[in-house]
Amino acid sequence: MRRVVVTGMGTVNPIGLNVDEYWEGLKAGKTGFGEITYFDTTDFKVKVAAEVKGFVAADRMDKKAARRMEPFAQYAVAAAKEAFEDAGLDMEKEDPYRVGCAIGSGVGSLQSIEREHKKLLEKGPSRINPLLVPLMITNMATGNVTIQLGIKGKSINVVTACATGTHSIGEAFRSIQYGEADVMLAGGTENAITPIGVGGFTALTALSTSNNPERCSIPFDKDRDGFVIGDGAGVVVLEELEHAKARGAKILAEVVGYGATSDAYHITSPAEDGEGAKNAMLFALKDANVAPEEITYINAHGTSTHHNDLFETRAIKAAFGEHAYDIKVNSTKSMIGHLLGAAGAVEVIACVLQMNHGYVHQTVGLEQPDEELDLDYVQGHGIDMDFEYALTNSLAFGGHNASLLIKKYTE
Repeated sequence: MRRVVVTGMGTVNPIGLNVDEYWEGLKAGKTGFGEITYFDTTDFKVKVAAEVKGFVAADRMDKKAARRMEPFAQYAVAAAKEAFEDAGLDMEKEDPYRVGCAIGSGVGSLQSIEREHKKLLEKGPSRINPLLVPLMITNMATGNVTIQLGIKGKSINVVTACATGTHSIGEAFRSIQYGEADVMLAGGTENAITPIGVGGFTALTALSTSNNPERCSIPFDKDRDGFVIGDGAGVVVLEELEHAKARGAKILAEVVGYGATSDAYHITSPAEDGEGAKNAMLFALKDANVAPEEITYINAHGTSTHHNDLFETRAIKAAFGEHAYDIKVNSTKSMIGHLLGAAGAVEVIACVLQMNHGYVHQTVGLEQPDEELDLDYVQGHGIDMDFEYALTNSLAFGGHNASLLIKKYTE
């Protein structure tokens, strides 16, 4: 089995328009929550989100190409280009058919659907934008990245709601392991802060109704009442180890395990016993031949909904037994909100950053853990801590569970 390493990272998210800004934000406990500015929320119960601020697509890519992309695709291209440059890749020196792409999105462009549906109702079908479909569909994140970077290898679009980014990286990992590619750009992207997106999640009672930016996304807290929707993208460059070494690439981390399961239980609620999430974690450990006792840090899905935080905690206890109490568990969503299809990828980047800097960020906003939530959720402040492995979880509507095991790179 071929070894797979991370050689580049890129992101656009509510607390950073690149990886360096993101890391500074994580260390500082910065949050990206505020009143929604993308549309008028007068008639909406939910008025707070985690928006990307200050992003100018024309500064990050060709202006003409950017005009033919919706924001979710623009974010993907910007993050992919940063990751590509961070990895020091040169497509003129690569076989383009050995470089692939797996960047998913949970919903694609709801904005374009809303915009063109309004035209349909008011002006008739002849006024619909001819580019509606290529602007809207989720695979256009990967499609635009491959066009912008000249990638001609395996190109896929995994869509598993909130597990999209993690599954995308996992499937890219497998593609390299089994020889389908030498390099894969992988991750997720999302921009679903729209009237129908916010309205739909609100109707489902999934979103926090708190209008206080300091007390909205508060994973594991007894006062949590739902997640805060965010937007952005995260992309990593995965590479076969010998290929990376041959070109003198800097190696940021190694991906060593991937586990994926389904709850087969409910379309929105995780399984109450956490069995599916437990097995995803254990499958990732088994894949890497790592014992549960070797894990000292978990980046939790940690959405700040009642069900997720409770059932994920149960899953961690079921997977690790008494050792669960010796593991640091934090939620990056306490700072950036829930980026849906981009969440897992942006959190993988957080894992690599924390691992390489020997620091575990706090779960911001956690004041009083709820009953039964008695693990170490890194409350109050971050901690300096060296750790060899980072386990990261994503749990999605439909019962999709995905876990990735990241290892500090050693020869």
